[in-house]
Amino acid sequence: MNEPQGRIEDGVVRVAGDARQRYYDSRGYGRPLDGNEIALAPVEAAHLLYRGDLRVEDMNFPAFVQGIEDPTFFVRYLVYADLRERGFYLSPAREGWVPDPPAEAQFVVYERGSGPWDDDRLYELRVSGERESLSLTRLRGALAVVDEESEVTYFQIDRPDLEGSSAEFSRSAEADLLADRAVVWDPPEELFSRAFYGQPLAGRDSDGGPIQLSLLEAAFLDRRGLLSVDGTPLERGRAVEGDRFERRLAVYAALRERGVVPKTGFKFGADFRVYSDVGSVDDLGHSESLVRALPLDHVSSPRELALDVRLAHGVRKRMVFALTDANDGTEPTWISVGRLTP
Repeated sequence: MNEPQGRIEDGVVRVAGDARQRYYDSRGYGRPLDGNEIALAPVEAAHLLYRGDLRVEDMNFPAFVQGIEDPTFFVRYLVYADLRERGFYLSPAREGWVPDPPAEAQFVVYERGSGPWDDDRLYELRVSGERESLSLTRLRGALAVVDEESEVTYFQIDRPDLEGSSAEFSRSAEADLLADRAVVWDPPEELFSRAFYGQPLAGRDSDGGPIQLSLLEAAFLDRRGLLSVDGTPLERGRAVEGDRFERRLAVYAALRERGVVPKTGFKFGADFRVYSDVGSVDDLGHSESLVRALPLDHVSSPRELALDVRLAHGVRKRMVFALTDANDGTEPTWISVGRLTP
């Protein structure tokens, strides 16, 4: 056997001889040390050991991985090996391996044809097992989830710019609260036809008549001084829905203020479906995104994330999470998640 011999030292595997040319320069493994010596992170050494391209003291691959105490190691190894098999070079997101290592990532994945020597990053990749919990506000770049059968699913994480040019309603109207909704008996025509508030009581294809508003729509218009109502929609909303109502109202208001029209997303399992450019309901296109309004500190499971993304993908929409503290008056944090095929 002529494979180089590595030795474990200070949590890395050091390899001398022609290691720099053999591993780093040609295949992007490790980080250079003095001369031709390199340091391999455990996940890199494990991959080379499994392939038979490296010896590490007197250990075979099973002994090496079983000797690593970090319970997340094997999940990370599965992702590392999967991306290597797909033809990507990648480095552990740790000091010495990459400049300015991202705090919430485990790997930096490089553009095809690139490697650690030029730092041309394609993804900053977070790795999770399917049973871990994920703070949505801390997700960046890309996410790899390893399920119980060791299959890897990849997700792209973005901060979307939700902007629209929809018509707004600027007149005033009178309404009555009826249980958990409001009715405008004599509405201005543009309330529904142009600004897309509510639904006609006689059906969407009707030529006029009363408009029924959701409590969210009524509370938003009331707050803006555009609705005279015999009660307080906000208090009614709190009574029937609790804190969730205020959270959804904060997200609803933020979307309207961005020129985007939110409508109920109930049939899609979301809080809202949204339209970016509504000028008339007679020329209404398809909604582009689904939005879920969540607490700022919301923690999700990868399974929940996969369900939301799969549902949105199935109806050709983008999945957006709006994270908000409804009472602090700040803009929600917008996070979109979609499937990624490396």
